[in-house]
Amino acid sequence: RFEEKEKGTAENIVATLKDNPFTITSVEQKKAKETAPRLFDLTSLQVECNKKFGYSADDTLKVIQNLYEKKLVTYPRVDTTYLPSDMYPKIAGIIGNMRNYEALIKPLLGAPIRKSSKVFDDKKVTDHHAIIPTGVNAQGLVGNEALVYDTIAKRFLAAFYPDCEVMNTVVLGAVKEIEFKATGKQILDPGWRLVYNKEAVDEDEKEETQLLPAFEKGESGPHEAFLAEGKTSAPKPYTEATLLRAMETAGKQIDDEELRDLMKDNGIGRPSTRAAIIETLFRRNYIKRERKNVVPTITGMELIRVINNELLKSAEMTGKWEYKLRQIE
Repeated sequence: RFEEKEKGTAENIVATLKDNPFTITSVEQKKAKETAPRLFDLTSLQVECNKKFGYSADDTLKVIQNLYEKKLVTYPRVDTTYLPSDMYPKIAGIIGNMRNYEALIKPLLGAPIRKSSKVFDDKKVTDHHAIIPTGVNAQGLVGNEALVYDTIAKRFLAAFYPDCEVMNTVVLGAVKEIEFKATGKQILDPGWRLVYNKEAVDEDEKEETQLLPAFEKGESGPHEAFLAEGKTSAPKPYTEATLLRAMETAGKQIDDEELRDLMKDNGIGRPSTRAAIIETLFRRNYIKRERKNVVPTITGMELIRVINNELLKSAEMTGKWEYKLRQIE
């Protein structure tokens, strides 16, 4: 990357590249396994439904509450993505009763159900466990309820499928002393991805990882070099999905699931209250929706400006207070 096009550096390098052959210096292929996404807690379900269907956190909470009252899913207001070990003997029965998913349950019932530490962990379960189907046959569901139930059901079934096997490839090349790197991924055995067929499992996966041709170390030849100009952009506005994640970690940007778990005790609100907090801000006209984004209103920005004490506005401090209150409790 270069900050400026001129001053010779970037353009000089392009000139050097054009006049010399490109040589592959290293080709590394590693087999790897990708585990299925974790089961849902309330926040991750609200995040998923906001990404996939544009539902607000409150919409998802209302739908999942209805499904719970119809005895189709387990207790929803939870903050764990694990099941206790004593649930393991019941799993085959639950899967066997999910007749709407005949094609997906067939491969699972032909062999012993997989017991993974990513699914079963007694230490990470308190009064309630992750949200899963109860095994009651979900017939006649329509609209929002059908979509949310399907999201939970597929996540549950995927958890017991084999890992997805991939081949990660890293190719290094050079022109004279100028180095380049390309990475690619090839799916060898889809495993749990069969549950999702061609659906993107996550927003990030919509950009397909590039498939690389077969390179050999030492091969050399002509190539095309060019400068691509771009601009850096400011952080994207929050959506309800990213706002929920930010509340969970008191505003800290954390993508790693394990680290996010450690922060959960220091978050703002609890899984059952976060939707209500967001709705209150909408109702008081501090924030508004612009398409999928959540943006502050003039009133909201004015409120933050008027509060001079940074401590009172600190998401991290609020998270610490919540944590201490729970310790007292």
